[in-house]
Amino acid sequence: MTLLNELQSLLGADHVLTGADAAPFLLDWRRRYQGSALAVARPGSTDEVAAVVRACARHGVPLVPQGGNTGLCGAATPDESGRAVVLSTARLNRVRAIDTDNDTITVEAGCVLQAVQDAAEDRGRLFPLSLAAEGSCTIGGNLATNAGGTQVLRYGNTRDLTLGLEVVTAEGEVWHGLRGLRKDNTGYDLRDLYVGSEGTLGIITAATLKLYPLPVATCTALLALRSIDAAVELLSRARAGFGASLTGYELMAGDCLHRVTELFPQQRLPFEGISAQSPWYALLELSDSESEAHARERFESVLGQAIEDGVASDAAIAASVAQSKALWHLRESIPLAEAETGKSVKHDVSIPISRIADFVHLTNATLQAGFPGIRNVIFGHLGDGNLHYNVARGPGLSQDELLALQPRIYDMVHASVRDHDGSISAEHGIGQLKRDELPRYKSPIELALMKRIKRALDPQGLFNPGKVLQM
Repeated sequence: MTLLNELQSLLGADHVLTGADAAPFLLDWRRRYQGSALAVARPGSTDEVAAVVRACARHGVPLVPQGGNTGLCGAATPDESGRAVVLSTARLNRVRAIDTDNDTITVEAGCVLQAVQDAAEDRGRLFPLSLAAEGSCTIGGNLATNAGGTQVLRYGNTRDLTLGLEVVTAEGEVWHGLRGLRKDNTGYDLRDLYVGSEGTLGIITAATLKLYPLPVATCTALLALRSIDAAVELLSRARAGFGASLTGYELMAGDCLHRVTELFPQQRLPFEGISAQSPWYALLELSDSESEAHARERFESVLGQAIEDGVASDAAIAASVAQSKALWHLRESIPLAEAETGKSVKHDVSIPISRIADFVHLTNATLQAGFPGIRNVIFGHLGDGNLHYNVARGPGLSQDELLALQPRIYDMVHASVRDHDGSISAEHGIGQLKRDELPRYKSPIELALMKRIKRALDPQGLFNPGKVLQM
């Protein structure tokens, strides 16, 4: 029996896709990588995932796990050989359990993030992972890349929100690790090996995740700033004034928001005059467990003092849920506006917060000196040190000319990241996009240890080959 016949027997012919039916699974979200595959398998249970893994292992066929296919580094796209089977987790989409006494939710890997948020809210709880793709990305992909998003400042990355996992190993065995324990000090933490491994060590099929009480009140504000240095100072003031109640702190270059309002006229900045043309903006969110009045008083006090001291030049505080959503919509529309203007050279970097201003000043100057026709597109989660430092074409530079400069731009930006003690991947992972870059920024011992782990957990090298590591 061929592998294709065996998969059809295991899953049913309708859940083994080939030809045109498989095509949507073979192109990454950024349309950068186009692969080929023997088939796309769509198992509907953990047992079926294990059976698919065992079948592929017997035939020596690689497996490429795929969730919502919203990744930005090509980790879920197969190569062009056509040998691999893409394993879609889309049918693993059940919420298995919600335990409000233990504040946990157990969900399958194919659950869309927004569905998990909604299920938690229906039971009076908050699942705080939040990112622009939450309407289509899946929990399995969030776990595979250790996704971050807008509330890392208070709640941490996906790894920090994960208590237990269910994983299918390279041998087709199932590790049942869905324990909802905050303390379990019984040896090596296998959970942390699989979270962030981008499908190269095992296939995550379910997870037990942390929940939190819903906040009683939230306050949101957009502030106009004269410099990125002021943004860093404002963050320090916000942390001192709000403590753990500060849930979000987003930084946006003025050009980013101005382009959003140009391309999407229905969206408007809540400022007039000079403030509407500020070079930088910060979006703050405070969550309070006491009352709306208490939250508002704290918020206005800290922000008012920042304006009085000249740290911020203006502030627009949302007076309703609709206004809060409108402010967040401005921030979330930046990648859409960027896509409308053509491809750019994207960087997902993290820098110690105390060094972010120096990094931006120096890197901007270096790039402008080397490539006068480029335009910086800078935004991100300043509260946790994560910048999306992108480079787009400016007047006089064609799309093809920018893409031809991409390797040199990568080198210059990543060298500056290294010089500022940062990381070349904050929340998007490595995938195939940064696989060949990684050896420049990881020490030989780190790479050697990672390869030993890979060989130990995936001895045939069949899980997502060609991603993360050069093997």
